[in-house]
This record gives sequence, structure tokens and C-alpha cells, in this order.
Amino acid sequence: MNDPQHAPHGAGPVFNGPVSGAQFAWNNESVTQNQRNDTTVAPGFEPLAELVTELLRQLPDAGLADPDREDAEFAAREVLAEITRPEPPEPGRLRRAVTGLRGALAPVATGAAAGAAVGAQEWARAAIASLTGLV
Repeated sequence: MNDPQHAPHGAGPVFNGPVSGAQFAWNNESVTQNQRNDTTVAPGFEPLAELVTELLRQLPDAGLADPDREDAEFAAREVLAEITRPEPPEPGRLRRAVTGLRGALAPVATGAAAGAAVGAQEWARAAIASLTGLV
């Protein structure tokens, strides 16, 4: 019997299930993807959401190595996920997520991150200070 799910498809990816909200890049040298999720921010956390969203927007221009940038993006998305979930944010989970984001930015702020763009060190210091003041 011929199973269509395992048939070779050399022209590109094949999805055999739901992919709602997914982002996918295929056969690209470099790609930048943005996704907008119109979710409600927990009351009182709007300034944190604005800061983290702006950090995510600026991260690609910071000149970080891919693993460092990916760590920072992951940490930032964890913060946003915590303050936009249907239930009120859990203080411990939010604190850990923000600590993770500050930790991801720390090598840039201290100048230890290789490849950081000019001005990235000050940008990271300011971001860490702002995060510290909001949580």
C-alpha cells in the first residue's frame, strides 16, 4: 500500500496536520520572520510588554552571534507568554523568565559577547536596568 505521508516531496515541505500560527522558512540564506499575536496583556504589565516587544524588535540589529540572539529571543518570548496568558501571571514564573532575559543580555552588557554591534553594550545595559525596574 502506498502511504502518501511518506512520499518524497523534493519541492518543499509537506504538512499533514494543523500548522496554525507556525512560521516556516525554506531554502533561504537568511531570513527574518515576524509574527503578531494580538493577545491581551495582564493589567499592570503593559510597560513590561512594550519593553520586551521593543527588545525583540531590536535584537536582530544588536549583532549577536546566532546562539546568543536565539537565547535572548527565547527568554523574551517566555516573558511575553507569561504576561499574556489567560490566567494572571505567576510571580515566580515571571521572575524566572525576566531573570533569563537579563541573563541572556548580560554578555552583551559586559562586552563579553563576540560580534556585538557598536552601541549594543549600552543598549543591553539600559535594557537590563529597565527590566530590573519593571519586575
